[in-house]
Amino acid sequence: MSKLQKLLERITHNPKTVRFEELDKILKINGFSCRQPNGGSSHYTYINGELRLTVPRKEPYIKEYYVKLAIEAIDGLED
Repeated sequence: MSKLQKLLERITHNPKTVRFEELDKILKINGFSCRQPNGGSSHYTYINGELRLTVPRKEPYIKEYYVKLAIEAIDGLED
């Protein structure tokens, strides 16, 4: 099992302790492009075709809700 597969599995099983950098890496590898915020905002927008996902950067962990949305988006790409 590769490092990325292990990371995705860990994120899927424990969405409460995911760092922004980890989620960013997983989304980009799955074909999402990232648009960084302008004007002091903390919200990053990830786009893959018609699919759009906005994730606020929060330290130390991203809120569980946004992690679950990202997991659902990635699973939707695989179908």
